[in-house]
Amino acid sequence: MFFSIDGGDGTGKSTQAALLCEWLRGQGHEVVACRDPGSTPLGEAVRCLLLERHDLAIDRRSEMLLYMAARAQMVEQVIRPALGTGKTVVSDRYLLANVVYQGHAGGLDVETLWEVGRVATGGLTPDLTIVLDMPAESAAARLERQLDRMERQGEAFHARVREGFLIEATRDPTRMVVVDASRPVPRVHADVHAAVQRRINAQSTG
Repeated sequence: MFFSIDGGDGTGKSTQAALLCEWLRGQGHEVVACRDPGSTPLGEAVRCLLLERHDLAIDRRSEMLLYMAARAQMVEQVIRPALGTGKTVVSDRYLLANVVYQGHAGGLDVETLWEVGRVATGGLTPDLTIVLDMPAESAAARLERQLDRMERQGEAFHARVREGFLIEATRDPTRMVVVDASRPVPRVHADVHAAVQRRINAQSTG
């Protein structure tokens, strides 16, 4: 099965993705963890370009296509092979992030982004996406490190990011679950693994 964890910057995605991988392994799953962008040599190079090159002007459309290219490589090199051998995949971000950051928050057409994403991923979608949600200003206060290029986009941008995630989560509630990320880590994790367990149960009985 394929799970992704998404949400605004500072909501705890990486922490919850790691905890979910640990929990799944404890349940007997062979887990492959990945991050989007990243997880391949091409993806890591694109990640550095997109997030660390503060001196480089990148238009929103170019930005979107770079994310798509990194994701396409990750799907073909990491995710599809893992799923093909019966492994469980957990991705820290996936296509939904592109739709929200460059679409809802960045001004590009949302439906076009979904369509480009379908081409880039060959139609591969997660069985379940966990959307970690909390107020953007509270999430920003958690970032106690040097901010990357996307994290520096400003309060209004990140407020639109949060709104975009919530809008998209209502479009397909069977494949997207919103979890309140403002609570302590163990409580958030409990809701994450409960949602994943429900999806696993539904898959096994379906």
